[in-house]
Amino acid sequence: MSGDAAARPALADLRRTPNALAAHYSRFDVANRLLLTGHSHQAWPDVAREAQLAAWDDAARLVDEKWERAFEQADRVRAGFASRLGCAPREVALGSSTHELLVRFLSALPLAARPRLVTTGGEFHTIRRQLDRLAEARVAEVARLPAEPADTLAERLAGAVDGRTAAVLVSSVLFESARIVPGLGALARACARAGAEMLVDAYHHVNVVPLELGPAGLAGAFVTGGGYKYCQLGEGNCFLRVPAASALLPVVTGWYGEFAALAERPGGAVPFGEGPARWAGATYDPVSHYRGARVFEFLDAHGLTPGFLREVSLHQVGRLAERFDALGLDPAAITRDRSSPRDAFAGFLALRAPRAGAISKRLRERGVWTDFRGDVLRLGPAPYLADDQLDAAVAALGEVAASS
Repeated sequence: MSGDAAARPALADLRRTPNALAAHYSRFDVANRLLLTGHSHQAWPDVAREAQLAAWDDAARLVDEKWERAFEQADRVRAGFASRLGCAPREVALGSSTHELLVRFLSALPLAARPRLVTTGGEFHTIRRQLDRLAEARVAEVARLPAEPADTLAERLAGAVDGRTAAVLVSSVLFESARIVPGLGALARACARAGAEMLVDAYHHVNVVPLELGPAGLAGAFVTGGGYKYCQLGEGNCFLRVPAASALLPVVTGWYGEFAALAERPGGAVPFGEGPARWAGATYDPVSHYRGARVFEFLDAHGLTPGFLREVSLHQVGRLAERFDALGLDPAAITRDRSSPRDAFAGFLALRAPRAGAISKRLRERGVWTDFRGDVLRLGPAPYLADDQLDAAVAALGEVAASS
């Protein structure tokens, strides 16, 4: 990472009120709001607004010649993601959503010869819905394994891979529980032995838990995710990391995939560019990349590396858990998973509650922002929140849960 360690705020200064970073997020007013949706949508630093205005100014000044500037921003976003994955920027394709990139990945698979897709019951709706539809339309066979227990998930997925399997699709962090899935390197090796591809959804991993693809045994895996959550980039900044050795070509492909060869009007086989251009789409709104590039620059300048952010997250999620335990609430009404150590979880606290939706709604009425998935209430802190804010949010939860 290029972040200057001297500019990094001290952990103690992040825990005080006001938080040392809060002033950089004045437009989102983070110092005066209890925003515990950091696992879903973190606030943007003020520089993001400056970047959006710069995109407008470039469009007004350069008109259709703005694209050279826009592509420079895209390259900076690509480099920002690559530095957080431990891969080369040329391995990172960009898209406006993970679904857009997922569809291109699926279109590249040899489903006629290998019609089987292996996945889990704990995938986010992007993967879950698309695979459901492929199975419903009889385009592919989908084998879905229970996500829990997470400790054995990778091993169970590896056992389900066979010669008819085109790909395994699995999250590195489960979106409902925040549980980190161990053993994905061994799963990647099982996929390679069987000739199957592997797609890792790392959206709940990137920039809150350090991820180095090589040491994790994922050098041969496709990896997808985006910046809406822990990277603070906002919408429109998603990525697909493509293994350097991969020869796959998507069937669903946009005209940017041959951008460099347009003047030649090639005949014969459909041409593809090199590296990320093979997975490119078509004309897009470049404002997101201006914003994303500037936010990555902000994070680096303040030393907000994945390793440091993991320290912050472990403290914040741990404090939420400790304060929750101290409430002494009826576990039949609301409880949490205490079966694994704190570092087995990623960036949010998951609380199991039959009335999770009602609790989340009542918390919002009190100014505490949370969300829920089924019977799971999710509390996601962020590095610009102070300890006093976390404590106030849990105190409100105690009052709401006790009266629900």
